[in-house]
Order: sequence, then structure tokens, then C-alpha cells
Amino acid sequence: MESSNSFAQQMIAGHEHLAYGTYLQLGDCRISVQSNSEPLNGLLLHYFKPVLMQSGDQSVPVVPMDIEIIAIERPPLDLDVEFVDWKREPGKSGRKDSFFDLNDGRLIRKVRTGMVFLISDQKQIAAGPCVANDNQVINFINAQYMSWLQQRDWLICHASGLVYNEAALAIAGFSGGGKSTLMLHTLENPAIQFLTNDRLFVRESNGQVEAAGIPKLPRINPGTIVNNPRLKPMLNAEHIDRLLALPKQTLWHLEEKYDVFIDQVYGPNRIVQQAPLRALLILSWDPNCPQPMTVSQVDLRQRRDLLPAVMKSPGPFYRDANGHYYQENILPEARYLRAFENIVVYEATGGVDFAALSELCQHEILG
Repeated sequence: MESSNSFAQQMIAGHEHLAYGTYLQLGDCRISVQSNSEPLNGLLLHYFKPVLMQSGDQSVPVVPMDIEIIAIERPPLDLDVEFVDWKREPGKSGRKDSFFDLNDGRLIRKVRTGMVFLISDQKQIAAGPCVANDNQVINFINAQYMSWLQQRDWLICHASGLVYNEAALAIAGFSGGGKSTLMLHTLENPAIQFLTNDRLFVRESNGQVEAAGIPKLPRINPGTIVNNPRLKPMLNAEHIDRLLALPKQTLWHLEEKYDVFIDQVYGPNRIVQQAPLRALLILSWDPNCPQPMTVSQVDLRQRRDLLPAVMKSPGPFYRDANGHYYQENILPEARYLRAFENIVVYEATGGVDFAALSELCQHEILG
């Protein structure tokens, strides 16, 4: 296998002047992102504002970094390697990621955009049209933090997270089930805080289960926006009218992503990074079901059919503490069952009713 150094040189060649820096404090983890692009740096500073190490002046901190990332704005690269398509999770279709393993790292290429990422023992690099694909750079930064968490025994879950009275609620559901929409409805209560949107991490500590989030903003579809008065200003009136004219089912499944900046929409100090986990809610409801929404307590050991809604593949960017890269989408059911064995688990079934379930989350599950 080839080594990472030659590919790192190709990715950076001609762009060695890294004049811009963003520095993040995520729990005990410090991350630096060095870039040759002022526009990209501005986008990162804006996106990660709630978790910047320091506000305003982002000069180089004197404290050591746990993760160091380089982001190079440049045209797409041709690295002349035979990338292999990454097998997607059940229910996902189309080509998204491809990878090429090195003797000391891994190259990952985004099929649709040509962005290339290097993960190695020495360097973590994103290269390509970064400004046009800033969300992929943000995901890469978060992926390094997610590896850092998992290397410290945190378990990744496909769930949103809210915090009330210093206790967290995890909200899981099958793809398109509405967990982000429910979370944003519930954030209307100013006493409730945002923990995470789509990646929740859990770990047992001192006899209780802790929940941690990542700094990834909710990315929502138009169906969520047009049915939430607080979010409607994100779209102009003409666009909203076109969306409301669509059949309900078409609007429910329409994929057109928008970031929700929590501090701008819901106010300051609404984001937390970690809290004890009180309960898990799994959305099994169906917008076509004529029955009213109901919530019941379940035992995951007896309802293993619900586990796929909670479990999440670490994905191609994950590297374990021994430097090994994730290869197979085989998820450790036993670890998830152990993680939630002392947590109250609820299932929502029947028809979709965000308002009613939001009230129940606040006053019964979290209250």
C-alpha cells in the first residue's frame, strides 16, 4: 500500500500558505482548522460560532490541539487511484462516498462533488472546491470529533437530542421520520436546549448514561419549514405558496436541505454539549395512518425491530484508537442494548402529530 505523505503533498501543492484559522472547543477536545481560503474560514467561523475557543480574534491559541485539520480551497483533484464505492446503509441508495486505503491512512472521495479527504496518523486534509461544498468540510470536521468520541468508548446513535432541567431526551426514528421537526417544535419552550440534531453519542459514566452531541446544525426539509411559524422566514412567500400547493405526501418526502442556526432562530444560550440521558423516544408513526398518535413504553430487548432506528454506522471516516479504519456496516446490537438497558424507552405509533408529541415530551417524558 502507498503512504499518505505523497497524497498529502499533492493535495496541498501550490496552496501551502495557510493564513486562516478556526479553533473549536468541544467538551475536552480542541480542534484547529487551518485554511488557505478567507471565504471558507468566514463560513466556518459563522457556522461554529457557539463552540469557538474564543470569540472575535481567532489568533493561534497557545494550548495544544487534539485534532489538527487542513482545508484547501482548490479545483478538484485527480489522484490517479482506484477508489472503491462505500457500501451504504440499508434504505440508502445511490453513490455517495468512495475510498482508497493506504498503509497509514485512508483517502475518501465524494462522488458527486469531487471533494477529497485524507485521514492519516499525521494529517487530516480536505481538498477541492471547499467553499462550494462547505457542508462537506463541516461534516469532515465533525467526523474527526466523532472518531475522537468513539475512541473514548462513546457509542454513536442516529438520534436528535434535547435537554430540559439538565437531563437529555434522545429522539430516534427511521429516515424521514420527523425527529428534527419534533425537536424544533419542542424548542419553542425557552427552557429546553438543543443538544444535537442527527448524531447522538452515549456512554456509561459513574452509574449513569451520559449523552453528548456534535456541533452539526439541524438540516431540515421544506415540509418542516412551512409548518412552523418560527421557521417560515427562512423562505420567501412565493416559495412557501409553491410548497403548500404540493400534495401532502410529496411535501413530506421532499429533500431540499436548509440549516437552522439555533442561536439566531431560538435565541442565545440554547445549545449544550453534554447531559445525563433520561429517556429515548423512537418515532414509528406514519403520516398515512388514520389512527391517533399514541406513546407507549417498550423494552428494546423484546423489540429489536426498533434497534435499526437507533443504531448508526461509524462510516468511512471513522478510525479507531488502534488506527484501524471501519470496513463493514455490521453494527454491535449488544452494545446498544447495554447502553439503553437502564434508560426508559418510548415508542410513538399511529398518525403523525408533532404538536401533541411535543407537549408530551415536555410535560411527561422530560417533565
